[in-house]
Amino acid sequence: MLTEQPPYSGKSPETAYETLRTIVFVLMAAFLVRSFVAQPFVVQGRSMEPTFRHQEYLVVDKVKYRLEHPERGDIIVFRAPEDPSQNYIKRIIALPGERVTIQDSTVSINGQRLAETYLNQNVASDDTSGSFFLEKQLGPTEYFVLGDNRNHSSDSRSWGPLPAPNIIGRVLVTVFPLRDFGLIRQPEYQILTQ
Repeated sequence: MLTEQPPYSGKSPETAYETLRTIVFVLMAAFLVRSFVAQPFVVQGRSMEPTFRHQEYLVVDKVKYRLEHPERGDIIVFRAPEDPSQNYIKRIIALPGERVTIQDSTVSINGQRLAETYLNQNVASDDTSGSFFLEKQLGPTEYFVLGDNRNHSSDSRSWGPLPAPNIIGRVLVTVFPLRDFGLIRQPEYQILTQ
């Protein structure tokens, strides 16, 4: 007597189990990396031009600030203070405990002018006509952040200092477009005497 056998599927149940286990492992690893190590972001808007353009793909390092404090010039992604569901990208200009002053397009830290060589020559620190003045003493866990395209940036000038807990991480690398692929260079600052 012959019994009919089911057609051979090509995979044993053990192989299917191994495949499923591998998929679950990869998904868990991706989740952990995205949650704790690095996270992709897409630039929305013009506030960081010419450094970053609209729709550029970036990778943010989420580990660095667990080990050390942010530095002046770091470009960071953070939860917007006025709407934590929104992520912003800006440059750190002043650090906790410092006094930042903006007079027209000149930024000073503790009374010393900050040379911002990464800005376009025609950039202004104010998006209104006429003269502009702002002075702010930062608290022990506050940062002052500005967009590189000052005329098109919602930043600490309008909503105040950035609380440290809002920081997600430091921009590490540009991924796309490929012509801009690479690590982000940290500017060297000179604080000039008035």
